[in-house]
Amino acid sequence: MMLHQEELFKKTLNQLEEKPTEQNMFAKFLEVNPKEWKQLKITFSKFNRSKQYGTTIPLPKPEVSLRKEIRIWLKSQV
Repeated sequence: MMLHQEELFKKTLNQLEEKPTEQNMFAKFLEVNPKEWKQLKITFSKFNRSKQYGTTIPLPKPEVSLRKEIRIWLKSQV
């Protein structure tokens, strides 16, 4: 979960020339918000390293998580 997610998605949407879809929003988000994307990946890798051996905690990869958040946000915009 990102802080200020709503503003980041709106900023990304304003940069798009075509109709927003999950795929082109994801690609544009990576382009427009590289610091936030890097932070998401860092947080994910820190969490994976901190788990104890033998325990599993289902955490989606950053790509999957971001796509899901974009999908939910786009549906709420309609």
